[in-house]
Amino acid sequence: MVLGIGVSYKDMIGMRVCSGWRPFLLCLPLFFVFVHIMSVLELRQHSAAEVPQRKQYKKFDRLVFGPAAGEGLPDRLQCKGNKALTKTHFGASSKNLKAGGNISIVTVFATYNVDQQTNGKSLDSVTVGNISYSKVERSIAILNVFVNFIQETMPQSNIIILTDPSSKLPVERDRLTILPIQGDYSREMLMLQRIRSYIVFLETRAAEHSKLKGQVNHYIFTDSDIAVVDDLGQIFNDHPDFHVALTFRNNKEQPLNSGFIAVRGTPEGILRAKFFLEEVLKAYTSKFMKASRMLGDQLALAWVVKSHSSFDVRRFSRKQAFMDQISGASVLFLPCSIYNWTPPEGAGQFHGMPLDVKVVHFKGSRKRLMLESWSFLKSTSSSDIADMLCLILRSGRTKYDF
Repeated sequence: MVLGIGVSYKDMIGMRVCSGWRPFLLCLPLFFVFVHIMSVLELRQHSAAEVPQRKQYKKFDRLVFGPAAGEGLPDRLQCKGNKALTKTHFGASSKNLKAGGNISIVTVFATYNVDQQTNGKSLDSVTVGNISYSKVERSIAILNVFVNFIQETMPQSNIIILTDPSSKLPVERDRLTILPIQGDYSREMLMLQRIRSYIVFLETRAAEHSKLKGQVNHYIFTDSDIAVVDDLGQIFNDHPDFHVALTFRNNKEQPLNSGFIAVRGTPEGILRAKFFLEEVLKAYTSKFMKASRMLGDQLALAWVVKSHSSFDVRRFSRKQAFMDQISGASVLFLPCSIYNWTPPEGAGQFHGMPLDVKVVHFKGSRKRLMLESWSFLKSTSSSDIADMLCLILRSGRTKYDF
């Protein structure tokens, strides 16, 4: 080993540079420097060995089941295997909305060209049921299942996909529209672009509203990795005074999840929601660009909300919906446990699955579970959505290969 001071370990041990009495005295400080360096190196190696390594979770390429969280709780789904033992509160219909109007579910989706073919075989293929998917194909499969769930539970709703004009999405369904919007849909900028696309979309809807002759169309912006498992129309019936709705959870750093944003389709609702999202965009670009790939939009949402001095953040720890005035908009806060339920949190802070859950969000490494859930629902004639939710609840703690 050669030390940074230009003297080798061998030379120091042999004292070749410090031979004789007086040279040795002159080199004595150098010896102590060497001893100190060796002590520091030994301490660093010892400390590194004591630092606990981050736990690595195995990711599975098949369904793995565990106990269903919430067992014994009266307001939670109870399961025996994949069979629901309790009656869920499904079936609310939006066919006769008191507020009037239709509902459109809006999502942002982009595909990315990846060259992963070797000898005609994909290096990153996965199999769900009897179908194998490449990385791009499984993204489209997730989008298709997203559409499937909406058309299963809200057959009268419309679906709008905002995307890069260069994307060619092979998705053709009734009541589905693909709407190109210019922007930067790269992976690094997708979350930022999503907010921008929402704003552009609302601008066009505000401009077109005069042509609708009083007809109201409400909008719900969601991630594409969600399953709508019950009709969402009741939001606009039960809460007639909000302009924009967000979902909250008891999470100090990220209390708001951007995967579900509802907008009342009146002229005032659309404009107020647009102005609110513009405030979020300003916060995003000025404060959270380091998190542009992930979480930046959620951090910006939380900042805009919590920056109002009168806002009481303690309400995020409660289970009830509430309203507040934020940046000129009447904002409705809906509990994630019902409108943005996620499998991992179902085993944690949500303590199971509420009987009136309406949206399941397969965020993170649970996209396989989303595809498997739809396959289960359609492959077994005796199973219904409640049974499928038992499958999700029992396997939600598992991390999957995608």
